[in-house]
Amino acid sequence: MKRTLMLICSTLCLLFMVMQGAAMAKTVKIGFILKTLQEERYQRDKAAFIAKAESLGAKVYFDSANNDEQAQLMKFENMLAKGCQVIVLQPVNTGTAGTMVKTANEEGVKVIGYDSMLANGPLDYMVMQDSWAVGKLQGEAMLKWFKEKKGKIQGKVALIMGQPGDSNAQAMSSGALEIIQQYPELELVAQQSHEGWSSDKAMATAENVLTKYDNKVDAFICNNSGMARGVISALDGQGLADIDRVFVAGSDADLVNIQYVAQGKQAVEIWKKIEPLAETAAEMAVQIANKQDITVDMHINNGFVDVPTVVTPIVPVNRENLDATIIAEGFYTKEQVYGN
Repeated sequence: MKRTLMLICSTLCLLFMVMQGAAMAKTVKIGFILKTLQEERYQRDKAAFIAKAESLGAKVYFDSANNDEQAQLMKFENMLAKGCQVIVLQPVNTGTAGTMVKTANEEGVKVIGYDSMLANGPLDYMVMQDSWAVGKLQGEAMLKWFKEKKGKIQGKVALIMGQPGDSNAQAMSSGALEIIQQYPELELVAQQSHEGWSSDKAMATAENVLTKYDNKVDAFICNNSGMARGVISALDGQGLADIDRVFVAGSDADLVNIQYVAQGKQAVEIWKKIEPLAETAAEMAVQIANKQDITVDMHINNGFVDVPTVVTPIVPVNRENLDATIIAEGFYTKEQVYGN
């Protein structure tokens, strides 16, 4: 009897070990690498992606590159070494990131582009917001502001762009420029890129433009929240941070910028909804690793290949709709935005 019990226990232990090993073997390994955590929003991207992927049974290897191309390359290679089956990549340099994708593909690893479409290189899938539409929405909000505050669409506009050569910065700027160029009486007095999407460099650009034009600049369209904050700092220094005097548009919906919208310092902030973006990317990564079919919205040619792409929502936020969008959907609380 004792012998039989020992045999049963031994068999059960062996079976448990086999099942455990099989479960471990089936665990999906996903890499997620952002270009930076510099902006507040990227903490949300990270948290939402990891939570969704882990809920689907995946193990996530996360890293960010501090806007350093070489650092990102090393971190990407480290994810390959760890056996990631799919890597979700937001490239620092959209012009050269195709080399990383090629290396991954040679090892049988799929790569999903995240947020910023790499150019002229291989890419398996893409999940993004429509960056061109972000710039267009900023431009349209500016036109409305000119009509309401100036009575006509006429004045000086500065375009504050992100990382030189970045496909997102180029797309957002292109959307804004299409609006600006439709109106001959809008004078584009600056169109400046900024390394690392730097808020400080954007502030310096705004200060220089304000000095050059004796503070008579009507509008600043900025590719992201951080650079919009830099512009507002420059305007604050001249007593001009007021939507009745100067139009400022940003994008990403960092809390400080939403507070600026509530305070009347910033006219509009484009809310690029983060949870749908991050969660969709996580779901796609797990599906691809499990060799499941992916449903996409469109194919976008990046100069090298038609990339199967999923597009997630964007919303312009101003003082009028702030409560009905950002607060109603729980992105920030009323206390966070307005204070106690």
